Amino acid sequence: MNLVDTSGWLEYMFEGPNATLFAPPIEDTANLVVPVICLYEVFKKVLQVADESRALKAIGHMKLGHTIELTEDLALNAALLSIRHTIPMADAFIYATTLQQSATLWTQDSHFQHLPHVEYFAK
Repeated sequence: MNLVDTSGWLEYMFEGPNATLFAPPIEDTANLVVPVICLYEVFKKVLQVADESRALKAIGHMKLGHTIELTEDLALNAALLSIRHTIPMADAFIYATTLQQSATLWTQDSHFQHLPHVEYFAK
C-alpha cells in the first residue's frame, strides 16, 4: 500500500518538478490509502490558490484511493508518534496511518525524511 502526503499530492496536482515521482503511487489507486487529514489539507490549499471547482476535482481524484477515517486508536498512536519523532499533529496522523495500513509514505516533507517506511524526495 502507498500513502502520498499532502506535499506529494500538491506537487502532482500543480505539476511541480517532482510530480513524476509521485505519479506511480497516486495513479495506482488500488494500492492507495488516503487519510482524511490529507483531504482537508489538499482541499484547503487548492481553494486558497485556485477555486472550489479545482479543489473538488482534486478531492475526487484522491477519493479513488481508500479513504482512512480518523479513529480513537489512530489519534492515540498519532500522539505517541508526534512526541517520539517531534512532528506536528497533521503529520503525526499521516504517519500513524502509514504504519497502521502497512504502507509506504511518499513525501517531500522533511519531518518524515529519516523515518522508516518513507520515500522522501527533497524539494
